Amino acid sequence: MAVDEQGRVEPPVAADETATLLGFLDFHRDTLAWKCAGLDAQALRATAGASSMTLGGLIKHLAYVEDHWFSRSLHGLEPSAPWDEVDWGADPDWEWHSAAEDTPEQLLALWQGAVDRSRELVALALADGGGLDTPARRAWADGRTPSLRWILVHMVEEYSRHNGHADLLRESVDGLVGE
Repeated sequence: MAVDEQGRVEPPVAADETATLLGFLDFHRDTLAWKCAGLDAQALRATAGASSMTLGGLIKHLAYVEDHWFSRSLHGLEPSAPWDEVDWGADPDWEWHSAAEDTPEQLLALWQGAVDRSRELVALALADGGGLDTPARRAWADGRTPSLRWILVHMVEEYSRHNGHADLLRESVDGLVGE
């Protein structure tokens, strides 16, 4: 297992599809953790340019996305706290806005808890024998049902895109740069 200068475990270079997808997802999770490490509440609320996006908002959004795809979609579970009490109709971007009210410790604990649950739920789905072809228990509005493979690729894409945002936000906070 190779670890880079930022403490991120490198994805495997010669592994099966499951290990490769999980390796890249964990690498991007580690990248978000690195980009947000050591910041106080003020830094997690900082914006760059005309955008209202913050690192704290990114952390909370990705905690929500983890819960949505692995708990709700893949396993058909009801939303857990804090998502179960949100009036999404009144504020569809609640996770982004409410992050400013949370401490860094609360945000990171929420995200890390969501990641831990996601890992457990992926392992459970894989143990059921369907592998990456395991269908989600919740279909989309149009009736299509994504596979675990699709969900994992989507999550790699989600983290990759938002880690680009995190790069810009972190650089604007204290000048930290790096891949």
